[in-house]
Amino acid sequence: MSSVQLIRSAELAPAPYAYAATAPAGSRLIHLAGACPLHPDGTTAAVGDVGGQARICLENLEIALAAAGALLTDVLSTRVLVATHDRAELVAAWDVVAAHFGAHDVPSTLIGVAVLGYPDQLVEVEAVAAVAE
Repeated sequence: MSSVQLIRSAELAPAPYAYAATAPAGSRLIHLAGACPLHPDGTTAAVGDVGGQARICLENLEIALAAAGALLTDVLSTRVLVATHDRAELVAAWDVVAAHFGAHDVPSTLIGVAVLGYPDQLVEVEAVAAVAE
């Protein structure tokens, strides 16, 4: 069971994510590098497909979480980066992220950026998680 507590406020506009998250004292924080849409051989997956790249990013994020002894439900927050100026592409990436996290709707920031690090990369997902010691 996750020790992460998601926090909402009726005083803020409704959002498809919690506005804050906490972890109890003594938790071990895990800061993950941005999960990229890469195949195990390092090539970019789902070239030209924002939703497909978001899905691969999340699959890779779960692998990194597992290596650190954590699950998706241990995530405290995310930052979703999409190389676009088109709001529809931002929403396409967000829809995949929101569906993947499901009821564990962590605080998130969705950002359109000019370019990301790998050739043909359109999406990257950063996360911070916490697990009980």
